[in-house]
Amino acid sequence: MFIKSVQLEGYRNYKNSTVYFDKGTNILYGDNAQGKTNVLESIFICATTKSHRASKDKEIIGFDSDEARIVLYLEKTGEEYKIDIVLKKDKSKFIAVNGSKIKKATELLGILNVILFSPEDLGIIKNGPSERRRFIDMELCQLDSIYLYNLSKYNKIIDQRNRLIKDSYVNSELIDTISIWDQQLVTYGNTIINKRREFIEDLNKIIEEVHYKLTDGKEKLNISYEPDVEAEDFAEELRKNRNRDIKLKITGTGPHRDDFSFVVNGIDIRKYGSQGQQRTAALSLKLSEIEIVKNLTGHVPVLLLDDVLSELDSNRQNYLLNTIGDIQTIITCTGLDDFVNNNFKINKIIKVVNGAVTE
Repeated sequence: MFIKSVQLEGYRNYKNSTVYFDKGTNILYGDNAQGKTNVLESIFICATTKSHRASKDKEIIGFDSDEARIVLYLEKTGEEYKIDIVLKKDKSKFIAVNGSKIKKATELLGILNVILFSPEDLGIIKNGPSERRRFIDMELCQLDSIYLYNLSKYNKIIDQRNRLIKDSYVNSELIDTISIWDQQLVTYGNTIINKRREFIEDLNKIIEEVHYKLTDGKEKLNISYEPDVEAEDFAEELRKNRNRDIKLKITGTGPHRDDFSFVVNGIDIRKYGSQGQQRTAALSLKLSEIEIVKNLTGHVPVLLLDDVLSELDSNRQNYLLNTIGDIQTIITCTGLDDFVNNNFKINKIIKVVNGAVTE
């Protein structure tokens, strides 16, 4: 699997530019705020239908444009795919694959698999539970359209239940309907809980060896799933906590409050780990993602590294770059010194200046 090109029209600071990629290591370099990350973001949207840094499509559309368009060409198992996405300010996005419009965004999932690693990901371990849930959800949504469906339904029901609780202060009769929402919440929530547990089990089979090698055999890493509630207890806990939820005007029980622990040599590094340990664990997490995608899909994903090398020391840089030899990799950076000094093989160098690219 590799991306051949991506064309951007009216996309952030790109008026109309096409970037062509090599099958190997591609470098997008230039000063800050020139549009390097925008290219990676557009690729991520073609894989997941969502941006990793914007919550609304209109935030992505250029100031002087009414819509933004991404056209990505991908080769996979000898076949070429054309992914065409149009983002509009006040309408749903248009998505077509090989010229045929798709009815549901979930139909796009699985065509292109990407692993995105950004400086923000180095904070997965030390930041709050929401960051760790987001990481797990982003990966599972790429790999499993059923998970994406259940997660989307669950989040909508949470919003509706919370709204009902708040509105019940004006109309107390609304509380009589809460049981209906609770039944749906349990149905979708239990699927999420079970899938997250399964994913962590698969992840642990891979990450222990990756982390062991990354730390020269000094550290053993284990990830544990910490569900807010077990699937078999979810319905009862919702019922027991209903009065508390009404008082606090929010749903306080469910997988939207899950967490995941990272334990190195018996120590929970979320709380007690050094910054170096936390960053190494985050790197192990991303490298393990690659193996999980390979195992579950049979395809090698595309690796997107967004200015992350500057955040790693030379040992971690070496390990990362030596590990990705057979993967199409697109790296953003502000300079080429690290690659030259370490004699890393680069297949293509692309300079980015204010939304314009030159090879």
